[in-house]
Amino acid sequence: MVAAPDFLIPSSLHAESLDPAQQFQVPIASYILKDRVTSRVLMEKDVDKPVSPASLTKTLTSIMAIESGRLDDDVVIPEAATLVEPSKAGFKPGEKVKLYDLVKAAMVSSSNDAAFAIAIHLAGNVDNFVAVMNRKARMIGMNNSRFTNPAGFDKGIYAGNYSTASDLMKLTEYAIKNPFFNSVAKQEYAVFTEQTTQKQYALRTHNRLLEKYPYTVGIKTGFTARAGKCLIARAIKDNRDILLVMLNARTDRWGVAEEMFDNAFTGGPMNPALFASLNRFDSVSTRPEAEFSEVRAVRHAAPVSRLKMRKNSRVISIRGLHISSRENPGPGKISRHAGKRPIALSKNTRNAKHPVLAVRKTVKKQRHNTVALNKAGKRPKSET
Repeated sequence: MVAAPDFLIPSSLHAESLDPAQQFQVPIASYILKDRVTSRVLMEKDVDKPVSPASLTKTLTSIMAIESGRLDDDVVIPEAATLVEPSKAGFKPGEKVKLYDLVKAAMVSSSNDAAFAIAIHLAGNVDNFVAVMNRKARMIGMNNSRFTNPAGFDKGIYAGNYSTASDLMKLTEYAIKNPFFNSVAKQEYAVFTEQTTQKQYALRTHNRLLEKYPYTVGIKTGFTARAGKCLIARAIKDNRDILLVMLNARTDRWGVAEEMFDNAFTGGPMNPALFASLNRFDSVSTRPEAEFSEVRAVRHAAPVSRLKMRKNSRVISIRGLHISSRENPGPGKISRHAGKRPIALSKNTRNAKHPVLAVRKTVKKQRHNTVALNKAGKRPKSET
């Protein structure tokens, strides 16, 4: 078997010595904080412990779609992909959406229907795509991970979807080598058009760190009841490039991430007292990002596609989805904004000369309504 190129196998991670009390104070089951420039691990805890990564799984799904070389494909949304719940863009069966717009929906708003549409389009069905996902993970060096679906579901027929903080760091370091991935990962809004009816979708990000922390440049959030609150984040300041993976955070992800990044940039000590007051800033919906409904149909409804493996090599292909040492960044053009749950657009908004500004006004109105609901003691229907 041909050996994998060196750049596909991330180097071993070595953490600096830490005050045990400092590690203990961070209420996260597993995490790793790394300086990408120096390759030093600044903080870590249980980095090889297998846990559910929830929607962080979509990071792998998205980079595979980008590297397929088919980002300009018109993807006909299969009915199977529309059956997943919740955190979805709300695509209808038969709608036609560009593959690069599905990547935006999956990464920015964590749309489960987009992730399944990507898998079925590229591989013919979910099972075939998952087989390639796991082979791709091994090539990257994710030897302690196993994926059962492209979205991050972790129960029912998709139980056993797991990874580790160390593996997800390797995935992140691999993915950010791709310019198109980086352009998507930092978006706050995704605005795109269905190809047949010209229906416009406007989605908003789940990543509150993008608006809370000025040095943030993405990347992905995740949550299920089993996985807890998860985050892959990146921050750049003064030629410092810091990556963070946290899994099953039992506190405010955003506040902890800010504190960790500030600590990395300044070299100052963590503030243990901070964590006692953070919980109120990161409440999550009772309907998690990667919940599902009737997923058995998603797994088996699509036609089976043949999996082709080239003997004595690490190259695998499924209907144009290639895994090799050669990166294909795909098209570099993308909307400057990307998103969260579907935003209902009025006729005037859809026809506006500046749709992004119109979306911002709609978002502002929705936030005002949310505040009003909170004052009235009602819980808004939202996803984390």
